[in-house]
Formats: sequence, C-alpha cells, structure tokens
Amino acid sequence: MAVITQKDGRLVWRFDRETLWVEPWGRNALRVRGTKNSRMEEELWALLPRPEVLAEIRITGSGAVIRNGDITARIQEDGRLVFENSRGRVLLEEYLRTEEALGEARSLLKIEAREFKPGAGDDCQLTMRFESEPGERLYGMGQYQQEGVDLKGTVLELAQRNSQASVPFLLSDQGYGFLWNNPAVGQVVFGKNRTEWQARATKQLDYWITAGDTPREILANYMEATGLPPMMPEYALGFWQSKLRYKTQEELLEVAREYHRRRIPLSVIVIDYFHWPNQGTWDFDRSYWPDPKAMVEELRELGTELMVSVWPTVDSRCENYQEMLEQGLLVSANRGMRTQMQFLGNEAFFDATNPRAREYVWKRVKDHYYDLGIRTFWLDVAEPEYSVYDFDLYRYSIGSCLETGNIYPLMYAKGFYEGMREAGEEQPLNLIRCAWAGSQRYGALVWSGDIHSSFRSLRSQVAAGLNMAMAGIPWWTTDIGGFNDGATADPGFRELLIRWFQYGTFCPVMRLHGYRLPYEEPLSEEVGGGMCDSGAANEVWSFGEEAYGILTRYIRIREKLRPYIRGLMQEAHQKGIVPMRPLFYDFPEDEKAWEVEDAYMFGGHLLVAPVLWEGQKERRVYLPKDRTWIDAERKEFYEGGQWITVETPMETIPVFTDLPDLAGCFSDDK
Repeated sequence: MAVITQKDGRLVWRFDRETLWVEPWGRNALRVRGTKNSRMEEELWALLPRPEVLAEIRITGSGAVIRNGDITARIQEDGRLVFENSRGRVLLEEYLRTEEALGEARSLLKIEAREFKPGAGDDCQLTMRFESEPGERLYGMGQYQQEGVDLKGTVLELAQRNSQASVPFLLSDQGYGFLWNNPAVGQVVFGKNRTEWQARATKQLDYWITAGDTPREILANYMEATGLPPMMPEYALGFWQSKLRYKTQEELLEVAREYHRRRIPLSVIVIDYFHWPNQGTWDFDRSYWPDPKAMVEELRELGTELMVSVWPTVDSRCENYQEMLEQGLLVSANRGMRTQMQFLGNEAFFDATNPRAREYVWKRVKDHYYDLGIRTFWLDVAEPEYSVYDFDLYRYSIGSCLETGNIYPLMYAKGFYEGMREAGEEQPLNLIRCAWAGSQRYGALVWSGDIHSSFRSLRSQVAAGLNMAMAGIPWWTTDIGGFNDGATADPGFRELLIRWFQYGTFCPVMRLHGYRLPYEEPLSEEVGGGMCDSGAANEVWSFGEEAYGILTRYIRIREKLRPYIRGLMQEAHQKGIVPMRPLFYDFPEDEKAWEVEDAYMFGGHLLVAPVLWEGQKERRVYLPKDRTWIDAERKEFYEGGQWITVETPMETIPVFTDLPDLAGCFSDDK
C-alpha cells in the first residue's frame, strides 16, 4: 500500500521506489513532480519561485485530495492522479492500464501512467500518459511549421530547430492549461486514444497544471507563474527595416536617409551578421563600419534605432576561442570533434547555460556595442542551430543536451536581459530566433526563423504566431515576405510580399527582412566583414510602384495605430494579455469562434483576416457574436454572429473593428 503524507504544504505519495509531490504553485494551479531516484530535484526550469499559497489537503483511507483555488487533484489507491475544476468536472486524468488499476482502468496491458525507464547514470527515459478526450481542442506549444492551429491529432518534437520553437505550454478548450516543465529533448503525441509526453533523458517528472473558465484566465495564470514581459519600448512599435545584409556603414545610413527623405517613418534598422571580424569577436569590422558611434547618433537624429546581429558561435580561429575553451565557456561534445556548426569556418557555441559564459559574452557586447549607444540586439542562431541535430552529441554545463537542451534560447535571452538591466536599461528588448517556456520574462521578441517565401509558408506563420501567443509568448514577428527565394522583380513574389506586409502590419512587431534574389557578391575573400554575400535590395521602394504605394500606406496605418498598440503592450506587461490571439480568446462562448483558424484578433478591437492564397479575390470572414462590426476599409456595418464574404483587392486586407476611431486609422488622410 502507498504511503501518503503532507509536508511543507505539499501532498507526498510514495510507493516502492517512486515518490510523487503535488503542491500549489500560483493561482488555481498545481505542480507535480515525480522520481524514482533518492531525492527530488529543485530546479525551477520555466517556473518562478513558488508563491506563498496554502492548499487544502485531505488524506483519506482510499487516497488523498489537494485543492488550490479552482483546481483539485485526487490521487487514488492505484496511484492515478485525476484533476478537476471547482465544479467537480474532470479536466485531465492519468492513463493507467494495470491489474492494480481501479474500475474500467483495470487491465492486463500493464501500461503505467508514469513510466521511468532506466537511462545513463541518474537519467531515465520518461513517458507520461493521460486519457484523451477525442473532441478536445488543443492550442499553444510554440512554433511549428505546419498549417492549422488546433493541435489535436498531431505529433510534435520537443526540440529546438531553425524555425521551430518548442514552448511546451498547452491550452485546452476543456478548461485547463498544462506546462511540461522539462527542457529535455523528446516528443508529445496528442492522440485520440491517449496523450503521451516523452523525455529522452531526464531525472524526474515535472509538470504544472492550472484551471480557468476562459482562455484569458488560463493564460493569465500561466504568465503569472512563468513571468510577464517587460513593457515594449516605444521605438519598437513602428516599422522595422532589415535585409540580408547591409555590407557597410555608408550603405545602411543611406537607406535610413532615404526613408527620411521620403518621409516614411522608420522605427528600427538592422545590421545583420558578418559585420564582425570573425564569429566570437562580438565587434564591428572597422574596415566596413569605421565609426559606429557616429552612425548610432545620426540614426537617432533621423528618429531610428539601430539593432545589431549577435551570434552565439565562436570560430576556432577567433581571438576569444582559446580563452573560452580553457575556462569551460563553450558547449562541449560527448564524443567526436568539438565542431558544432560550420559556417565559413569551424565553430562551437558559447554555453548559455553557464552564467560565467553569459557574463563573458555580455562584457564584450557591452564594450563593443552597448557603450556606443546600441540598445537592442538580434540574438540569431538561438536554438542553437547545430549543423547536425544529433542532440546526444552535445553537453552543457547543466547537463547533456538531451536532458536540458530546450532551455538554451531562454538562457541566451536571460544573459542579455540581465546585462542590459544591470547597465540601466529599463525596457530590454532583443529579437531572438527561438524560445522556451518563460522566455517572455527576459524581453524576448521571437521571430519565426528562416522560412520560405511562399503563400504556404505565410499560412504556416499565421498558425505559428497564434500558437506562440497561446504558449505565452506575446512578442512575435516574421520575416515579412519570407526569408528564402524571393526575387524582387517577380510579380508572384511582389503579390506575396504585399499580402505578407499587410498581415505584418497587425503583428506585435512589423519587420521587413529577407535574403532576396538576385544575390550580390561578397566584398572580400578574406575572413572578416566582407566575406559574406548579400541579398538584393529589400526596401519598400524595391518592388515596383504598385507595391510601393501599398506598403507605404500600411506603414502609415501602423503609425496611426501606435496608441492602440502601445495599449496592447501595456496589457501584456501588466496582465499577461497577449496582443495577437485566436478569436476564441475574446469570444469563448461563441462556438464558431473556436473553428476559425485563418483570422485572429489583434487586441480586443481589431479582427484581422489576412489574404493567404495567391490570386485570391475574395474570402469568407466570421464576425463573432454580440458586437457590431465595422469594415475598417469600406466603413460598412455588420452585426456579429454571421459569416460574410468580402472582396480582397490587392491594396487591402480585411480588417474589422467595433470602434469607429480605429476605423478612422484606415482613412487615407495624412
């Protein structure tokens, strides 16, 4: 028979070698940890420290109950956990099929809910099984390059890759949110018959669950438990200009000057990779960028902030490589050569899980960039992007990549966030190519990676952005137009760019970037800032007169919406309300709102229905119940609770609002 006790405000269950802890952790939430080792690990991983919350615990002859606000967990005689809301409705229950199981779960299959298989050392291969509700809708989990927002029926790799961000928080339409609080590489299967979470190497089970009556409440509970974002700085609210890659200081300044001459508002301009002497120097190559401080000052006079690219790679020929190697500041190898990426050299990654490595990198970034006036950074290759995604090859200071690898981008963002706060920055913001649960608290603006320039890719980004939001990442953006294979003179690409630009106007950050065709030759064959090629021009005037008129109009709409967007960022900072969200977030009682996957809310008062197919002349839009909606372009009124069909000429994206003042932002007056 199991031994059940309470200690330190938690419920403790023991049987044979297994120990299970269930404890209150935040509002209407419980944290569950389990192990077959001699002690329970105390790592917080994605969670903030446990707040002072007292739970009601009752131990009975047939099990035990722990209740924290609106969520209750029951542990039965057979060891199975069942979670209920305040009305006694079952939210989630473990999947158990053994001879010892109770009731209908009794079975000769001998399938455990919590399966700990032996691994190397103290690690085990962990599988956690839950019963599945076939009609359940599931959202969140981060960013995967696939169409469709509802994740039921999918298999997701729990691993970081270029354009894939594993953020393992799940929101269910059944009234709960679930965090897999484990940074191990693995996978999750959302099957109709059962749900299975797997970690390939870990020391223990660790998950967190919350109950709520609405998606907004569930997500707010999660954000409170993992951290709210800082306030987005004012300069980030407008239009960002970027390309792969501005080769020289004068080239970049001339682009900014041209925006100013044309009176096109430009909030941020970006210097991409290989502006440096080598990877791991974290500095400008002064042959091409002779006076960065003067460059920053001129840009500020033009009303534009400068962002610079930072990579976590350290080339073996770099001046810092040997010192970082000797001090244990680099990712190591479990076997084979210590070359983790090959990009114009042989590189290792700095070990972002090591606080000394984070301090080392920030010190050089501060000396060479921040002290020159640069206040925002582009943390690229943040997965990190291994040349070969064989995760068992790599080891961090906190453990093997298999055991801890998914936390790397969070630690990368943390190093810059803490360095910037210590330097006096009150609103740190850094663009980053990957994220994990909790990344939002470190000022991480995530973008969707090096994606293809196609309408199919655009559709995938809409799904990715909404699921990132439902995973608690409020700051998110894409390369407008896609990253690869967009030819500036191609009419088909120009159509795609216009449609993507219109969509990007209503994303948390509006950023134009890409590696456009035809490519330009490198400036030099020597190691340094001239050795990389560049893409074709990528400014708003680079795609013909029709595109130029449409793109500049949407930049001005974005500027008119700046007070509204500022309010959305304040809501995210103060309350954990994500700016970009599926319709059901605002209209949970409207069943049809749960079915819509190709439109979304940008804040509580703008419904955006992007054009997602080549040559599309019209599209259907669902307008949720209980509001009167205004077509922002045509100023026509519609009652909610109906589907309508709207025309989609090239110059417009369907946007609807319930506020006449917001509709006024779409008028063409200056």
